[in-house]
Amino acid sequence: MTPVTLLSRGAVVLLCCWVLLPIYLLIVNTFSSQADVSGFPKNLIPPMDTENVEFFMGYFGVGKALLSSLKVAAITMILSIGAGAPAGYALSRFDFRGKNLFRVFVLMTRAFPLPLLALPLAVMYIRIGLDDSVLGLAIIHTVLALPFAVLITYSLFSGIPIELEEAAWTLGCNRFQAFVKVIFPLVLPGIAASAVFAFVISWNEVFAAAVLTIENRTLPAFLLQSLGTSPLHLKFAGGAVMVVPALVFIFLVRKYLFSMWGIANR
Repeated sequence: MTPVTLLSRGAVVLLCCWVLLPIYLLIVNTFSSQADVSGFPKNLIPPMDTENVEFFMGYFGVGKALLSSLKVAAITMILSIGAGAPAGYALSRFDFRGKNLFRVFVLMTRAFPLPLLALPLAVMYIRIGLDDSVLGLAIIHTVLALPFAVLITYSLFSGIPIELEEAAWTLGCNRFQAFVKVIFPLVLPGIAASAVFAFVISWNEVFAAAVLTIENRTLPAFLLQSLGTSPLHLKFAGGAVMVVPALVFIFLVRKYLFSMWGIANR
């Protein structure tokens, strides 16, 4: 085994430990008793005590916050893909004045800290009636996720030769039919990847949800409000409830994520 191979494998092992160890410790402490959470050393295999999770899920407001998070994340995915995919296609297929400037503006949407915009957004939302609403929060999350959707789909459309569309045109398809029948099946993995990013961004965002919502708070904002002074074992249970849905969603679309790299590298 060469030193380069050994170094590469060591880096992969360290990276896996960096990513998986916190999740493992979270799961172990979630399914441990209150005494075991504060104890040391930890059990390699959790005792699968579900008391903490059952108590947390039965806590008043958790179910409503979880449902709000799912609604906001779903709307965010639809809006970000619906706006980001056409923008990515236009950037990859058309040359127009200000194209590079438009790409810069897309990135600049992430240049302004959200806390700086919180007060103006709250005032504007109150005036137009979007305060404390699922749709209003989803619009903010869409703005956060849109740059990723645009840039991911742009790179994917750029990796697909335009000759495929031109061949479809010569066979009688118009531009829309060529896109639906030829291009869309090829970029579906990239669309799924963009949806994953949008879902995770919306699922984990807490500041806008805490400022702009009261009755319809998402799960991160609800946890920030309710678990600040809670016992340690309940904080671990809340963290697990936050992490598991995102992991399940990524697991369900994993084949599209793996396929995306083959398209992007063409």
